[in-house]
Amino acid sequence: MKKELNYLFKEEFLPEMRHAGRLSEETIRGYKSAYELFLKLLPDIVYASDIKVNRMVEFFKILNTRKRIVGRGKEREGVKKSTIATYWSKLNKFFRWLERHSHIEKNPLDKELMDYPDVRYEELKYLDKKEVEKIFNAVEFSIKWKNSIIRKRNILIFIILLTCGLRKGELLGLKNRDIDLERKILIVRAETSKSKMQRAIPLNSLAVTKLKDYFSEKQKFNFGTDYLFISDKQDDGLKQSGIKHLVEKMKEATGVKFHLHQFRHTFAVNMLMKGTDIAKLKQLLGHRDIRMTASYLRCLPTDEMRNDIEALTLDNLI
Repeated sequence: MKKELNYLFKEEFLPEMRHAGRLSEETIRGYKSAYELFLKLLPDIVYASDIKVNRMVEFFKILNTRKRIVGRGKEREGVKKSTIATYWSKLNKFFRWLERHSHIEKNPLDKELMDYPDVRYEELKYLDKKEVEKIFNAVEFSIKWKNSIIRKRNILIFIILLTCGLRKGELLGLKNRDIDLERKILIVRAETSKSKMQRAIPLNSLAVTKLKDYFSEKQKFNFGTDYLFISDKQDDGLKQSGIKHLVEKMKEATGVKFHLHQFRHTFAVNMLMKGTDIAKLKQLLGHRDIRMTASYLRCLPTDEMRNDIEALTLDNLI
């Protein structure tokens, strides 16, 4: 009996990616999101054999021309090239799997059949000192949180993001045992890391102080969860929805338009500015390829390099 596309995606592809491929839940969510939009825009696709080049052209045309409501009721048409490339990449993974398992003859997103979107480099936006100060002033002093444990949790979240450069999934995946206050290190376990590599990150004195303060507060409650960052609604770890709500609250309170990953960019750029070797930064960020780390070199502030340029004269050429 011919299997429907939904069955192949949910019951075969995703379990293989999750267990055999050992992909993070964040990556799995990305695949699900792309697939769900694909079926929403092309609802008549039922079987893998329905996926053809002309249907993919139709999908990207709709994606690029449909009107949608964003923010506070604002209507917007089209998407950025980088968004097109993201959907392309995630659907391409599934379609390659379909081809490999003989559910389709040819992947319609194969570069021989369709051109990959020409995505231009966009600067990795980091937060400047004033923006970071606004965020920390708000989280620590301005906003009235539900209680003291939530306040200290939120302060610690932004301290860890700024001083350890974690990805969102790594942050939410932290458990109490991943913090070694005696050795002053934080462990990112392989199962929560995008690169599937375990790494240890040194904790600076500020992070250690805030961690001790947070743990001391947690002891006053009888939490059963092993997760470091607790939910403010139940005895469980903080979820994607919770961190999203926190970021939205912070944006509204500070007027700083930011996303959580910008703290990772901020960490990387500041480490480079302070002279950190790029090989060390690669290890701290958990990159597999040093070229990913090198992309942060393009973000270094021009004014910060002025003294280096001034030092170059005719007299000191080699």
